[in-house]
Amino acid sequence: MDKQTKVTGVILAGGLARRMNNRDKGLISFKGQPMVSYAIAAMNTVTNQTIINANRNIEEYQAFGLQVVSDQTDSFDGPLAGVLTAMMFAETDVLLVMPCDSPLVKAHHLQKLLSTRAAVDADVAVAFDGERLHPVFLAIKATLKSSLQDYLLSGQRKIDLWLEQQKMAKADFSAEPDIFININSMAELSDLEAQREG
Repeated sequence: MDKQTKVTGVILAGGLARRMNNRDKGLISFKGQPMVSYAIAAMNTVTNQTIINANRNIEEYQAFGLQVVSDQTDSFDGPLAGVLTAMMFAETDVLLVMPCDSPLVKAHHLQKLLSTRAAVDADVAVAFDGERLHPVFLAIKATLKSSLQDYLLSGQRKIDLWLEQQKMAKADFSAEPDIFININSMAELSDLEAQREG
């Protein structure tokens, strides 16, 4: 890890998971472990502190031994609200963001986001799989807090639109786009577990 730039990890677990019968995705088991534990393991080696953004099941998330912060509003305003909340608690200039339900993403993938941003001093680096952006995988400067706050206050929620307004770099993951599979239903969970046996 580049010790020069301290990094705060942010694991987004704040959604309602409507397609998972409203079950909390980060706490659903994948291959015997809660999905959020894969995100924590990936973050641990590349960040100086890690925060979980969750709006329910707070005690269950606190059991992982990390700081848990909730959105400033009760309206489940999406990933940007979680990023903004984390910015308020972070003590570093750079935040590294990922969702709680992508168990195939590892530390070296997160490091690539950080390196891509640092290489061109972008405000934000976003994961790109060769075809589309994965906007909840970010390395982002804390200085964007006021821009993000203004955007959300204006009633906007779309993460892609906000990112397009920033000095953005794309981290190229076109060689392994499958790592961004996120699990949106119990059927997808079983399928992915079956594919990853062994």
